Amino acid sequence: MKRALAACGLWLAASCLTERPRPAPPRIALSLNKTTVKSRSTPAPDTLVVNVRAEDEDGIDSVWVQLAQEPPVGADGLLDPVLEGPFRLTVPPGFGTGTVLSVKVQARDVVGFRSERDTNVTVGP
Repeated sequence: MKRALAACGLWLAASCLTERPRPAPPRIALSLNKTTVKSRSTPAPDTLVVNVRAEDEDGIDSVWVQLAQEPPVGADGLLDPVLEGPFRLTVPPGFGTGTVLSVKVQARDVVGFRSERDTNVTVGP
């Protein structure tokens, strides 16, 4: 009986010392196809491509990308551990040269943790 208790105690102590993954928000990496955009309506609006990679061991629920105050563009992660791909955003007209526009990427995993990364682009001539 003492050996069984000692073995259980040793097993419990060892299981507490092993490294276990802890729940954490998704990791996000992003890159832009350009850092200067045009804010025009003619001949055609400019497009910004945001390449996103969101990773989470629990699985990605969804990812959103937003330019300035425009509605976000989203994608379903389908519970895969990695969502990777380009998001094409239309640059709205009416911003003057030199205006800085925010680019925000958000990701949510299946557990409900969220993370966010952001950067900026500048409106050029």
